[in-house]
Amino acid sequence: MQEDFFGTAAARPRTRGVQPCPPDPTDEALAAALSPHIHLGTSTWSYPGWQGLVWTGRHGEATLSKTGLTAYAAHPLLRAVGIDRGFYRPLAASEFERHGNQVPQGFRFTAKAPALVTDALLRSEDGRGQKPNPLFLDAETALRDFVEPACEGLGTKIGALVFQLSPLTPALLGRMSEQLDRLHTLLLGLPKPPAGVIAVEVRNPEWLCPDLVALLRDAGARYCVGLHPKLPPLAEQLPLLRALWPGPLVVRWNLNRRHGPFGYEAAEKRYGEFNEMLDPDPDTRAELARVIRGTAGAGQDCFVTISNHAEGSAPLSVRALAENIVEV
Repeated sequence: MQEDFFGTAAARPRTRGVQPCPPDPTDEALAAALSPHIHLGTSTWSYPGWQGLVWTGRHGEATLSKTGLTAYAAHPLLRAVGIDRGFYRPLAASEFERHGNQVPQGFRFTAKAPALVTDALLRSEDGRGQKPNPLFLDAETALRDFVEPACEGLGTKIGALVFQLSPLTPALLGRMSEQLDRLHTLLLGLPKPPAGVIAVEVRNPEWLCPDLVALLRDAGARYCVGLHPKLPPLAEQLPLLRALWPGPLVVRWNLNRRHGPFGYEAAEKRYGEFNEMLDPDPDTRAELARVIRGTAGAGQDCFVTISNHAEGSAPLSVRALAENIVEV
């Protein structure tokens, strides 16, 4: 039997299907040097271009989405992953459970709440807002369609249940006190998950105020650091973390600042197969590593997921970040 990254027995790798790359000794040494409180991973796992980085052989996106997570979780440094597709439609408890059954016990998931409750607008297929969403920040819907299924399916493998709030309209931004009250009411209506935390990520800097800190503290929720050009750089978001200390760290590194606030399409074109680090951002990595070291060193968990759009290849970004973290 093999052992997972917490030393517990794990099943031997499957001889058929998606196979993990043989573990790299350098990655194994990095993983051994990381605190067990540190859970690094990518925003999802179904990219064929990660052949040779995460798994052997060429596999289609559909195959990887269904059966590639076990191979992903065998990588020494990949101790977490995001479940982003729940943003587009609510996932059933059985879907969360299927993902949870493919990973070792010490693995953690960062799951996004559906846009059904995190977007103030109902949108057309091309993403254009059409009319107000009556279920925006509705606690009953959030509980039924996200928190309860995620808790039932993932259980103790939850790292963070993230409510990523889509950009608000100018009219709503002009009434921020109302939005803060709605968010407060939502969070107070949600139970504490069996593991991990509930966290809030935003896309408008207007949210980043003392009232947000107060309501998160009152509800026992965390601020999710969103590394995205629509928000200030990491250093300017750290005061919120300090104000909420102590507590776990939740980070989602979404998009390199070079592409601007609407740059996902440009990033997709530039990064292609997502198998090269084409736009390294050493300053962000160094600052993030410092925050992770301090948080984990104080005995708090860190749940950090990185998109391919951050530097060009999320697995390579995870490796580079791990190297920054263990530097003395």
